[in-house]
Amino acid sequence: MYKAYLILSLAIIAGILHLSEGYTVNYSYEKGVVDILSKCPGRYCGRTQFSNGSWSACGPCERGARRNASSACQPCSETPIFYDWLYLGFMMIAPLVLHLLSVDMAIKKNKLQHKTWLLYVCVVVEVVIASLITLLVTPPLGSLALTSCRPRGLDDWYPLLHNPSPNYEGTLYCTQEAVYPMYTMVLVGYSALLVMVLVMRPAVVRKVAGDAEVTDAGAIYSALYLLPALTITHAVLAGILYTIFPFLVIVGSIISIATYFAYQQDQSMSALVKGCVRDVRSVIIIQGHWLLHSYGIIALTQLQQPALHGSLCLLVPLPALFYILTARFSDPSVIPPVAGVNRPPTPPTPLTRVRLNRVI
Repeated sequence: MYKAYLILSLAIIAGILHLSEGYTVNYSYEKGVVDILSKCPGRYCGRTQFSNGSWSACGPCERGARRNASSACQPCSETPIFYDWLYLGFMMIAPLVLHLLSVDMAIKKNKLQHKTWLLYVCVVVEVVIASLITLLVTPPLGSLALTSCRPRGLDDWYPLLHNPSPNYEGTLYCTQEAVYPMYTMVLVGYSALLVMVLVMRPAVVRKVAGDAEVTDAGAIYSALYLLPALTITHAVLAGILYTIFPFLVIVGSIISIATYFAYQQDQSMSALVKGCVRDVRSVIIIQGHWLLHSYGIIALTQLQQPALHGSLCLLVPLPALFYILTARFSDPSVIPPVAGVNRPPTPPTPLTRVRLNRVI
């Protein structure tokens, strides 16, 4: 058994060395400036053409350019596909949702009641303005259109991990933004959003708070801590997020709406239904979850078959309906005991207390 594992390991190592031989061992390429374009090692090293017709040494392409199959650095001239736009939208929706949640918690914690809707509107306006600024400052300047280099794989998000070492003589550092401008664009958007929060939020909070005593001002500005966290997450996991964000949106919206219903004190079917429409806040929360779920479905299918995939958005109320219809079955008080097993007494749930009050 151990001999088989050893032979298999040696075979894998030999295969890896054989595949990497073309990149590292006995690799011949022209160094320095050349008159005739020649190939460069690695995936992202390229040559830039000078005004006199010669080509630069192998290295990273300038920002806004990417190497082609001949190792020539060419300007990014592609148009982002529908999925790319949805990804950029997701990266701005994430701080929007987190900021709205932060504001909602701050309002409850500080018991603010005067014109609280202004805070929610302020959060939406901040994100919209930051998004527009990001689009306008990204080349072509002053336009909402984009020219980009489309991602061709997960590796394109991490060129730092693919700097070649031909013949092990040294490392060619060719780190660049291979997915221009989708990596730096999100960072610019978060920076613009931070400025918007610092400019707009204090004035709106002062207007909403009025003469009320703010017992925890940190809760109001806790959104500021979210932006650095989102920035680090994007810097490290951008490629992974680009690949799986439709699933994150769908699963996250389902878990979130279940959590919202679970916090309702009365878990009876009628109470949960009434709770969905008892005030404007509840209606907006439910509708927001449905919109997020639809966004995830659209991102996952990309509406390649508009009639079929668009009709799937009609199913977004199902998670909420499923919870409402099955909530009574999850009440611990109605679960029958298992024979021979001594189960500790279950504390009364809100649903149990409602039933007891009705009996009394």
